[in-house]
Amino acid sequence: MEEFYRIRRLPPYVFEQVNRAKAAARNAGADIIDLGMGNPDLPTPPHVIKKLKETLGKPKTDRYSASRGITGLRKAQAGYYARRFGVKLNPDTQIVATLGSKEGFANVAQAITAPGDVVLCPNPSYPIHAFGFLMAGGVIRSVPSAPTPDFFAACERAIIHSIPKPIALIVCYPSNPTAQIASLDFYKDLVAFAKKHEIFILSDLAYSEVYFDDNPPPSVLQVPGAIDVTVEFTSMSKTFSMAGWRIGFAVGNERIIAALARVKSYLDYGAFTPVQVAATAALNGSDACIREMRETYRKRRDTLVESFGRAGWVIPPPQASMFAWAPLPEKFRDLGSMQFATLMVEKSGVVVSPGVAFGEHGEGYVRIAMVENEQRIRQAARGVRHFLESGIETLHNVVPLANRR
Repeated sequence: MEEFYRIRRLPPYVFEQVNRAKAAARNAGADIIDLGMGNPDLPTPPHVIKKLKETLGKPKTDRYSASRGITGLRKAQAGYYARRFGVKLNPDTQIVATLGSKEGFANVAQAITAPGDVVLCPNPSYPIHAFGFLMAGGVIRSVPSAPTPDFFAACERAIIHSIPKPIALIVCYPSNPTAQIASLDFYKDLVAFAKKHEIFILSDLAYSEVYFDDNPPPSVLQVPGAIDVTVEFTSMSKTFSMAGWRIGFAVGNERIIAALARVKSYLDYGAFTPVQVAATAALNGSDACIREMRETYRKRRDTLVESFGRAGWVIPPPQASMFAWAPLPEKFRDLGSMQFATLMVEKSGVVVSPGVAFGEHGEGYVRIAMVENEQRIRQAARGVRHFLESGIETLHNVVPLANRR
């Protein structure tokens, strides 16, 4: 039977092979250390849990909530942008609460995309950046994900060779998966570029609070006039370890925010009200829990780089995010990231994400999520050492990437 149209536009699930290997290893009794999915293991801050419990069962809180987000939550997000970035936002017209930034991206694609519309998307990139628009009937043109001058040259070429002209450009810094950070100067050039070509900027800022030096990652909305062409997506998932709560935000250009709010009004009634009240408490509360989260990931980052390095795998230290973007060890580079990641599970008990899962230009890398404590990361390094020292010649049924058909 023929696949439905929108399902045909989606590729096979790229993690399926690794997930099968992970399930088989677990069924055989192996202790699997899963550094694949960016699924925070840290607890949600106590004051957020307390506020949720206080709100549960209060009059009217079990009823339908507000699709755009309750007023207090949107005001709290405006307060966060004012404190953190010095950006003034109107909670009524420039902010919509979303069910995580992933839902926000998918629904903004539905809101602004006509069939055949072209969107410029970084490659490698988090999958929803491309597939949200593909599901909406759009067309993706890949551009580099690194915030360098080459980025703008590639975007210029993509615009020249795209018919129709692209409607939007997606950026994600700190980057998932590469962990690269953009400077405010880069964003100034980005806004000028978008205005010159009359296209929108869609910025994913989900990792804005997970950074490891004294320079907090900026928001593109800090650039004067950026709000004329920009919508930015943030999330409670990583900042407050609230991934399962499904709360995020879209902020910025009023026209796009209004379109997103209208689409959402047909699709959902917003998150459960007590969850929104608790999220408000998170944004309005002390940032001590954020500093603690940041320090935890910094220690894990240092442990990962040091222990994997001693195991024989040199990993560039990420400046930000909860991920390391690691080139395949030299003697395994001909395998490709998918087969390497599959063998990692089978031979070392460690799960990582193959770089090709984030686009073809992610080939040659794997993404390692820092979602286990330091002791488990060191344990993973011991498994990695055994795997690397075993040598590729001892691995059966291995077909180099160049020899596959």
